[in-house]
Amino acid sequence: MSSDLVRRLPSIYRNAHDIKNKSSAPVPQATSERRDSSGSVSSTTTHQEESDQICLYHIRKSCSFQDKCNRVHFHLPYRWQFLDGGKWKDLDKMELIEEAYSNPNKNRILCADLVSIFRSDYLNFESMKFGTARARRLSTPSSVTKPPHFILTTEWIWYWTDDFGSWQEYGKQGMEHPTTTVSSSDLEKAYLAYCTPGSDTQAAILKFQAGKHKYELDFRVFIQRNLVYGTFRKVCRRPKYVSPQDVKVKQTSNVKFQGPKSIPDHWDPSALPDPGFKLITLSSLSEEYQKVCNLFNNTLPCYYVQKIERVQNLALWEVYQWQKGQMQKRNGGKAVDERQLFHGTSTGLVDAICQQNFDWRVCGLHGTSYGKGSYFARDAAYSHHYTKPDSKCYTMFLARVLVGEFTRGNASLVRPPAKEDQGNVLYDSCVNSMSDPSIFVIFEKHQVYPEYVIQYTSSKPLDGASSLLSLASFFGIRQ
Repeated sequence: MSSDLVRRLPSIYRNAHDIKNKSSAPVPQATSERRDSSGSVSSTTTHQEESDQICLYHIRKSCSFQDKCNRVHFHLPYRWQFLDGGKWKDLDKMELIEEAYSNPNKNRILCADLVSIFRSDYLNFESMKFGTARARRLSTPSSVTKPPHFILTTEWIWYWTDDFGSWQEYGKQGMEHPTTTVSSSDLEKAYLAYCTPGSDTQAAILKFQAGKHKYELDFRVFIQRNLVYGTFRKVCRRPKYVSPQDVKVKQTSNVKFQGPKSIPDHWDPSALPDPGFKLITLSSLSEEYQKVCNLFNNTLPCYYVQKIERVQNLALWEVYQWQKGQMQKRNGGKAVDERQLFHGTSTGLVDAICQQNFDWRVCGLHGTSYGKGSYFARDAAYSHHYTKPDSKCYTMFLARVLVGEFTRGNASLVRPPAKEDQGNVLYDSCVNSMSDPSIFVIFEKHQVYPEYVIQYTSSKPLDGASSLLSLASFFGIRQ
């Protein structure tokens, strides 16, 4: 280990302690970035930071929330900015900045202000400064947080320095060194778990091997240590470069989900647009309709169902099934607790939810008593309080929800808390009561599939109108 690195270690550990315990000086809330000791920049996992993520749907030109979307709409999966007078402004030629940043050997690049190209200065990747001004990098979510077929997520590569000062990627075979037992993907998952609010000190350390040698990586300082010899190596995290041309190619490519292709037996196989969704009006005489209606009327007997539509969105269904498989793996192969729960909303948000799933920041906040997430209820009567009638007609979803292992929530949570004595292993959801849970808070939208749309009124329709509606439902006609 170099004398320079030894000299810097106390300062590095002190800064890391401040970051972890939030004792450092406050920063403007506009930023979403967390700078680690390697100079890498990453999005943390609070909802404030997620609101500064670049919208994956917009890049695919299919964001149904449009101007209501809480994420950043940009044409690239990254965006470089600097702070000028309290406002974030774009830097010029950010694809060149990104290309340089993706190279772990580069620590800075000479660049210019997009508006005033006469202002040139160095953008330092380690200090995240453009001259003396603060800089940041916005990006799409990390690839390890999304299903494999999601395009234009950010793939992070992890490196360590060898004896010659060269950067080597984790998990790759080298001529002079054995392969590590962890890959970039493994490190990324562990790092994001460490970044999760409420994670304990155990999550900051990851142990692994390379040949006969044993190591530990400290995410607080981005240092790798040999557990036998005590030697240290610097660690770096940089994104895989994606050019504007790569973006165009991926936007037009037909990437298919390499997972289970089965759809529910009761779905209409002729109504599966890809991408997109189809609403299938159920016949009021069908068993499927009666099951949904009975669940609804259990707690809202004085309201009258006008129409029930089945949501057929192949992309959302595949992601939901992928999430179910991931949760089952984490659960040792045991079945995941899956329930049908209600969610009240407004008619104007139905199409956006059917297209992109629930997002509490857009779809409305159903209280925060048990955490900041999407609220789902066992009883339709609870969800009714959060509906917004349109011409005296109310709209409610009956969703399929992977509640998994849950615990009682509280208002401060932006993620489920960690399980006791299990390091960075989190619960799957939060509830209002452990003995009789009736309200579930979901923080990860892939755990939800918006299965049915229910439209209902407080008064019974006229016989003629009811007959026409039943006839239309019988033939599957959407009103």
